[in-house]
Amino acid sequence: MLEFLAYFLLAIQFIIFLYFIVVNSIYTYFSLASIKEFLINLKISTQQKLKVLLSSQAMYRPISILVPAYNEELTILSTVKSLLNLYYPEFEIIVINDGSTDKTLDLLISEFNLIPVPPAVKLSLPHKPIKNLYISFAYPNLTVIDKENGGKADALNAGINVSQYPIFCCIDADSILDPEALLRASRLFFEDKTVIAVGGIVLPLNGAVVEGGTIKEFKAPKKLIELFQSIEYTRGFLAGRIGWSILKSLLIISGAFGVFRKDMVISIGGYRKTVGEDMDLVVRLHKYCLENKIPYKIAFIPDPICYTQVPTDWTSLLKQRNRWHRGLIDSLLYSKDMFLNPKYKSVGIIGFPYFIFIEALGPIIEFTGYVAFIIFYILDLISKEYAFLFFSFV
Repeated sequence: MLEFLAYFLLAIQFIIFLYFIVVNSIYTYFSLASIKEFLINLKISTQQKLKVLLSSQAMYRPISILVPAYNEELTILSTVKSLLNLYYPEFEIIVINDGSTDKTLDLLISEFNLIPVPPAVKLSLPHKPIKNLYISFAYPNLTVIDKENGGKADALNAGINVSQYPIFCCIDADSILDPEALLRASRLFFEDKTVIAVGGIVLPLNGAVVEGGTIKEFKAPKKLIELFQSIEYTRGFLAGRIGWSILKSLLIISGAFGVFRKDMVISIGGYRKTVGEDMDLVVRLHKYCLENKIPYKIAFIPDPICYTQVPTDWTSLLKQRNRWHRGLIDSLLYSKDMFLNPKYKSVGIIGFPYFIFIEALGPIIEFTGYVAFIIFYILDLISKEYAFLFFSFV
């Protein structure tokens, strides 16, 4: 019996080791490919080119910025102020107060001199009823929607209905955009008419000094949990997202910062009510365009930067990752017919298998590997030197 158990554990460990080699080979490829793409993008996105874009009325497209907010009284004013200072010729800001129970709406009304107007909205997408619509005399490009609580996806659908411009950007209410982020992200839409969605890099804001919605000074976070998230975000965006964009299989654009063509999002019915509405939207955009043979591109570029607050304690971090993982699994299950389906090209053949076996099942496989490794160590079936080297390398 013990011999059988030993062989069984050995087989599991061999599978886990192969899994480890495959995962890290993919990460290495993405890192090398991303360096080349990053350098190319750096040459294209120069300050001089940005100035040319701004000087030509025909070279940019106006943008609607959607900010869903639920109980965001601590950060909402700073976020809106930062958006009002964006370096972009023509844009509107639409804050969607999704039934907040704190002072989010009161603070917005007081700070920006909002007045109510009749909420006459074309219902292109379904959402919970809008109670009031507010505009600001001091800031003509600022609109605030006060609606019944329906969740982030529902709030974004309401914002899309109220928006008036052909492309929209959605950001979290606790995020701050780099002043030139919109200009850098939107250039892809007028350089290539097939672009329907663009994602940019999201980096932790923790440790930075923020005054009046502007980042005055960057400082590294003091807590280790925040520092490790900074490394994780950098690796995930600058290697992972660029790599998937190169392979035309980018399945997620962060809900903290993404720019989309409004007509395409309306064509698929807007945001679906799910835990991971950001990934779900991108997957369904891929599916819709491939099924209808519509030429399209969903891209990621590293220079539009969004800064966001990351969890500062283990409880908040675990809740966040639990939500991310449930959203990932739900999105994959909802569009499961894309898995290994040649009809969906690289998205179905490459993207889906990776996100299922590496992202969705990864925690289970890795946990099993660690447990088996410990058992091997206890039973003295593995050398201490090998164990030390392996874990150091991991």
